[in-house]
Order: sequence, then C-alpha cells, then structure tokens
Amino acid sequence: MLLALAAAIGLAFLLAWANGANDVSRGIATLVGSGVTNYHRAVLWGAAWTIAGGLAAAAASQGLAATFAGKGFLGAPVESPAFLSAVALGAIAWVSFAARMGLPVSTTHSIVGALAGAAVMAQGFSGLHWGFVAKKVALPLLLSPALALAAIYALLPLMRPLLARVDRYCLCLERRVALVTYGAAAVGGGVLETAVVGREEECVSSAAVAGRLNLVDGLHWFSSGLTSFARALNDTPKIVALGLASSALFGVSSFSFYAGVALAMGLGSLVAGFRVTETLACRVTPMSPTEGFSANLVTSLLVGLASARGLPVSTTHVSSGAIIGIGLQGSRDAGGLAVPQTARSRTVRWGTVRSMAAAWLVTLPAAGLVAAGAFALLETLL
Repeated sequence: MLLALAAAIGLAFLLAWANGANDVSRGIATLVGSGVTNYHRAVLWGAAWTIAGGLAAAAASQGLAATFAGKGFLGAPVESPAFLSAVALGAIAWVSFAARMGLPVSTTHSIVGALAGAAVMAQGFSGLHWGFVAKKVALPLLLSPALALAAIYALLPLMRPLLARVDRYCLCLERRVALVTYGAAAVGGGVLETAVVGREEECVSSAAVAGRLNLVDGLHWFSSGLTSFARALNDTPKIVALGLASSALFGVSSFSFYAGVALAMGLGSLVAGFRVTETLACRVTPMSPTEGFSANLVTSLLVGLASARGLPVSTTHVSSGAIIGIGLQGSRDAGGLAVPQTARSRTVRWGTVRSMAAAWLVTLPAAGLVAAGAFALLETLL
C-alpha cells in the first residue's frame, strides 16, 4: 500500500516534468517567433514564471484540484490505490510522446482522457458522469480556441496603431560620471545610472546610453511572463490532484506538494522545452512583436479568468487559436500596413496546423487507452 502511495506522488512529479516540457512553449513561442529573443533566454523566462504560477496555484486554484482528483467525474469513488497512478501514467505517456515529437498537446485533455479510460476499466461506462464531463470539461475545452480566435480578431486591429506609437520609444539605461569639484579642478566622483524613457533615435545616438529596451519588446516580455504564469496557475492543480491525497498520508503539506510540482514543471521546461517551442514559434505563422504581444495578452487573460472560475481550459488551444488568428489576419508592418489580401491565406502553415489538430483529436483516446491498460495491470500487481 505504501509503495502504491509513493508511486502516485512520483508519477505526479513525472507528469509535471512532461507538462513543463510540452507546455512552456505557450507563453514564450511568440518571443522567439517575432525575433525578440533566442530559445534559451525564452525558455529560462518561461520556466521562472511557470514556477511562480505553480506556487500561486496553491492559494488560487483549489477547485481544479478537486475536479481532477475525480470529484464530479465519477459516479462513485474508486477505492483502488492503482486508479490515480493509472491516470498519471496515461497522461505522462501521451504528453511525453508529444513533447518528443514537437507537438503542442493539452495536458488537460490528457488527464481527462486518462481519467475516463481508468474509470471505464474500473466501473464500466456507467462509472462516469458524462453530463459533468461535458459541462465542466468538454465545453470549456471546445470553446477556448474559438474564443481566442475571436478575441485576437477584435484586439489586434486596436493594438496595432497604439503599439505603432509606443514602438518609437524605448527604456534606456543612462550611465554618467558624476563630477566632484575640488577648488578649480573637477574630478570623477562615481558613476550614476538612471532609467529613462526616450525616443528610439535619441537613445541610439546618445553616448550616455549603456543599454536600452524597446517598449513594445518590454511589453511583449511581460505578456509572455503573464501567459506562462496563467498556464501554470491552471495546470498545476490538475497535476497535484493525482498525488495530493497520497502526499498527505506521508505528512507532506499541501503547499509543499504544490511547490514540488511547480519546480518539476520548471525543470521540465528548462531541460526539454525546446522542441514544441520551435513548432509554435516558427512553423505556424510569421509574426511581429506587436502580434506576439497581442496573442500573449489574449492567452493570459482567457486562461487567468478560467483559473479564477475553476474552469479547466486548455492553454494549448487558447494559445494556438490566438497564433492562428494572427496568421489569418495577415502580417503587417510596424505602422499597421497590411500585407496584400492575396498573400494572407499563405501566412498560416496549414500542414503544421493539421498535424496539431490531429494530435489534439488523438489525445483523449490515446491517454485513455494507456490509463485503462495501466489500471488493469496495476490491479493485478497490487
């Protein structure tokens, strides 16, 4: 029994690792795709905000943990210690495979499919509350990409002219030598560093400027961090749910377990988060910093609101819907001028989108079959 409980905790950490490897791309892909930074800096940034969001989930997203432990899904609780371990194995297998292949799939979908597969194996088809699954899980997951697409269509035309003005300015670090007067002589008395906002051309030409950051790029960095934070806020409790009860029996506090899962997500991001990031950054559609910022803003707002209301939306679907929406509108330059209409349909790489959609469709049955098989095997061993 103790071995089964320990296995549930370990599997939750493995799923957190796989989640970080696959899902860190949702917030940082636009940074790379729009040329703001490189892969290594983007992944480091996303991992840091992922850990912060995971820690915040301990206080802000308890409702999701109850949902993904099976509460509401199941007609009756499954008493077997093998159940949640089988669910974790089903989700881990599919999310890890997809990360290896560079496919952005939904951890939420994977856990739901694994829950369904293990529950059907344990209790038959009547063991699931299908109405609850449809209302609390299937509906938000289906609506989220459509909402993201609609939001980016509404927001981007408003953001382009506004950010075109902001794009002329940068945040500069001015470094000047302070002079101290001794009688008639002036000698250096130290270096003063001051952060100022100025026009781009003034910052470039000033010899006093030691470093600068374009304001649109700065906003893009911030929106990327918010997206990674919102994703972890929504995903962490789903993973925690699979091992929280077991960890409590070992005397591990709820917050400590959340912290462990958050750190595992961050490590998975740092070690294996590059393949899926490349797919979303470079293989879906070209994008500018303005478009990337807008996509991240839509994603962080929708996922953050869903987390606050306890709705398990897929950050994968929201982020992908926003990025595809950018391509459907066509790329535009910094001044907001549109690419000719005849070129717009070619800005989305539909081959990549079809591969992503196929992976989304396969997620539920694939995770479910693995979980069902794992449950049957574990039941014979435990």
